[in-house]
Amino acid sequence: MAREALRTLARSRIARALAAQPGAPVPVEVLPHHVRISEAQVEALFGRGHRLAKDVALSQPGEFVAREELAIVGPKGRIDGVRVFGPPSARAEVSIAMSEQFALGVHPPIRESGDVSGTPGCTLEGPAGTVKLEQGVVCAMRTLRMRPEDALRYGLRDRSVVRVRLSGARGLALGDVLVRVDPNAALALRIDADEAHAAGVATGATAIVEDIQSEE
Repeated sequence: MAREALRTLARSRIARALAAQPGAPVPVEVLPHHVRISEAQVEALFGRGHRLAKDVALSQPGEFVAREELAIVGPKGRIDGVRVFGPPSARAEVSIAMSEQFALGVHPPIRESGDVSGTPGCTLEGPAGTVKLEQGVVCAMRTLRMRPEDALRYGLRDRSVVRVRLSGARGLALGDVLVRVDPNAALALRIDADEAHAAGVATGATAIVEDIQSEE
């Protein structure tokens, strides 16, 4: 009963917030499979002294899609032409769509970005060498990133879990979207290619927050 009462209060709060902001759409960013690697791994894969070359800026400040591509190799197969995301990170992370796990023979959990502990590994192949990862392969959790002022407007808190509705031709609703509030963030709903294809949307589409499923 206490849990249901908390959910009712949360729904009431978000309803008031959305009523104050009619429509209140959030921009959608579709992230295809990609790899984040450290500076040392950049050099191992692309050559000594190599630095990632920025191609396209991502929604979050400082993040970008690099021009560099590599291959993800698993026990059963490989995915070629995978873009590296920058800037270099402290630890490697390989993000694939759920539908790609069978081709690779790797079955990763759904994880928040940066949480790779206990995940399966793979081999990365670049033009200058290979890197074997003992862990790091994940299916990325749906994430709604926002600043504190956005959280106030939407009636949300850091680590709330919400349901959103995408504005594509199929009008798909997605649950279990993790809210991350950070002063340095930009407002964006990040989903993977499988989810985008199912809804018929691309980066630049919008979504509406429909409900709060849980709060910490």
